[in-house]
Amino acid sequence: MRFLSNYRDSDDKPDEIPVVTTAPPFPEDEEDSTLIKTVGWVSAGLGAVALGLLIGRELRQRYKFNRRTPYDAYAHAGDEQDVDFGLGI
Repeated sequence: MRFLSNYRDSDDKPDEIPVVTTAPPFPEDEEDSTLIKTVGWVSAGLGAVALGLLIGRELRQRYKFNRRTPYDAYAHAGDEQDVDFGLGI
């Protein structure tokens, strides 16, 4: 096994090392890149807001449900309903 330091000292090293340069496959304008980044950040922000609203709504419903009073069960006891069954007709 030859190490790099040994390779530099030897006489059989190549005179010239070929340099390979590659261009990016799709050159993008800086303006396009900025627009894409802006749209990405805006969509991520809207997603975070939507997720926060959903989680907040669920937490509020659970909070209200856990603090019911016995009177909540009778809140609509006198309301008439349009029911066609169970009337014995």
